[in-house]
Amino acid sequence: MSAHAADVTVDSTAREQAAAVRTGDISARELLDLHLTRIAERNPELNAVVSLDEERAREGAHAADEALAHGDEVGPLHGLPFAFKDTHAVAGWRTTFGSPLFADHVPDADELLVERVRRAGVVVMGKTNVPEFASGSHTFNPVFGTTLNPHDPTRSAGGSSGGAACALASGMVPLADGSDMGGSLRNPASFCGVVGLRPSLGRVPEWPLYNQWETTSVGGPMARNVGDLALLLSVMAGPDPRAPQALGDPGSTFAPPVRGSLAGLRVAVSPDLGGLLEVDHEVAAVVESSRSVLASLGAQVSADVPDLAEADDTFRTLRAWHLQAKLGTRLAEHRASFKRSLADNIDLGATLSGADVARAYTQRTTLSERMRLWFLDHDLLVLPVSQVPPFPADQEFPHEINGAPMKTYLDWMCAAYLITVTGCPAISVPFGTTRDGLPVGVQLVAAHGRDRFLLEAAAALEAR
Repeated sequence: MSAHAADVTVDSTAREQAAAVRTGDISARELLDLHLTRIAERNPELNAVVSLDEERAREGAHAADEALAHGDEVGPLHGLPFAFKDTHAVAGWRTTFGSPLFADHVPDADELLVERVRRAGVVVMGKTNVPEFASGSHTFNPVFGTTLNPHDPTRSAGGSSGGAACALASGMVPLADGSDMGGSLRNPASFCGVVGLRPSLGRVPEWPLYNQWETTSVGGPMARNVGDLALLLSVMAGPDPRAPQALGDPGSTFAPPVRGSLAGLRVAVSPDLGGLLEVDHEVAAVVESSRSVLASLGAQVSADVPDLAEADDTFRTLRAWHLQAKLGTRLAEHRASFKRSLADNIDLGATLSGADVARAYTQRTTLSERMRLWFLDHDLLVLPVSQVPPFPADQEFPHEINGAPMKTYLDWMCAAYLITVTGCPAISVPFGTTRDGLPVGVQLVAAHGRDRFLLEAAAALEAR
């Protein structure tokens, strides 16, 4: 290893690692070895990276070094080790969706997000663990087992991008991809102390989809800091002719450096969205503490909240409908291979009428317009990411918050999924800890399409 290479560690920023590979200060092979060493140290306990293939990863790193040696033009992620979320199809790599029905599934083609990240030059090592069909914000499945929290391995790493967040926080990967329907990029970021962005609808196009007009779930980036997240978003974002709802801004719009200021911004802070949320007292205290920090950075802080009264019914109806449309046939044929909570949600979708779905879409339109108007008088909304700190890993979901019972496996995730159905971009930024030292993030929300502004605001808060 060269003298300069000794300056690069798995805990260096992704931008530092990529720059070091590009300048020859470290080879892609040396960088891969550093990460494989960290995986060997942490993964047996944490179980974040699955389907690891060291031999193929070494071949990829060798090819990355050869490309540089030949003077080839390389992408912005050239030589960075990468593990894709196990719900994202990677050609030639086992992709299980966390389901025994796909335990041996190997896709023939990359999906669009994977295609873009691979084209940017990553060295694929494997996949990151997920809940079954990415359902629920706790990462466990019958194929690979449970992913644990790197800050306290008795606790959940969140989900559904739990393997991604855990791998990032523990230095097994420098960047990670994920997806988010009800908080799957934001919740694990909060639980593991990293940054996760649910982009605006259309910002990160997805293809193929069973329904190109389905807009509840989006793909997006995770990283250990906002600048690294911007780097990955710049690769993921941008229009594609296969995705008719993609926004037109090129990915380069989001490239680092990301510097922002909160001075003069109109920021509304609410730990409970005006009483809509039951929030753990320690989590609420962390969100409340952001008021003085934001004010000290020059923001005009208020307690205003948008009216999201219809959002719960809207999300639950659309989620059940989409799960039934996507998985109903498989459930009918293989019910014993589905976890109970997911099967119940799919069954609920089968009971919905056309009028139910129409009501949900009408409400969603109302919510989107209401948020557009609300953001004419506000720049940012700050609220919890998750209503609880990381909970015990042997629970499927938290059964109560402050003594109030949670009736379903979705109840404790409202803070994230109520924002989902507005279409607005939302980012989870590490902000505090519980008395036990467990990470707690805050969620920043901006108007639809203002993803670059949201990154800049998050960077300003991070820099405090």
